[in-house]
Amino acid sequence: MRLEDYFSRRDNRILVSRRQASSFAKKIAGDFNPIHDEDAKRFCVPGDLLFALGLHHYGLSQRMCINFGGMVSDSVPLLFSESDGDDISICDENGKEYLNISRSGQRSGDEALISELTQRYVEFSGQTFPHILVPLMKEKQLMINTDRPLVIYERMVINLDDLDIRGPRLELSSSNLDVEGKRGNVSVRFVVKDAERTVGHGEKHIVLSGLREYDQAKIDQLVTDYNARKESYQG
Repeated sequence: MRLEDYFSRRDNRILVSRRQASSFAKKIAGDFNPIHDEDAKRFCVPGDLLFALGLHHYGLSQRMCINFGGMVSDSVPLLFSESDGDDISICDENGKEYLNISRSGQRSGDEALISELTQRYVEFSGQTFPHILVPLMKEKQLMINTDRPLVIYERMVINLDDLDIRGPRLELSSSNLDVEGKRGNVSVRFVVKDAERTVGHGEKHIVLSGLREYDQAKIDQLVTDYNARKESYQG
C-alpha cells in the first residue's frame, strides 16, 4: 500500500480529496459504503484512512486508543502537529477535533511494520458490512434504515504484547450489538497474530442510528445492492 497516493500536503496540513478517499475505501479497505463515493451528497473520508494517516505520521505504539470525533468532508485541511506526547489531537484550522489518539508503551517507527499492520487492519475493518453487522442485526431483530443507512465509526483500540512482529494478521474473536432505544453500539473484537503466535488484541466500536424492526427482504436487497456495487467496481 502506497499511503501517499491517498492524501496530499499543503504546508503542514493534510488534505484528502473525494477521489483519494473513495479509491482508498474501495481498493484498500474493500469498503463499498455509498458515503465514500466521489459523488455522494453526504460524503465523508473513511475512518480507516484517518487511522492509517495517524499511524503513518506518529508511528505505532503498543497500546493505542483512537477516537473519531467527526466526519471529515473532502479537502478539509487537517493539522498533524509534531508531538511526542501520549495524547494527540488532530483538528482542522478552526480547532474542530476529528481524531484523538491516546498511546502508551513502546513505540516503533518501522515503516514496513506500520504499513503491513495498517493494511491488515484496514482489510479486516472493511469487512464489517455485511459479514459482521447483518448477523448481529438479525439476532436482535433490528436493523438500520436501509434507505439512508448511517453507520458511524466511533473508536478503535489496539493492545500489542510487544512490537517484535514480522507478518501480522487479524482474526475476528467476537462481536456484539447492544441496543439503547434506536441506537445500536457494536463491538468487534479481534486478535493479532504473527505466524501462530498471538501478539495482541483490539476492538472496533461502531454506532448504528435509527434502528427499526428487522425486515429480511430489505436487508437482502441492501446486501444485494452492496455486492453489485463491489462487483461493478472490480469488473
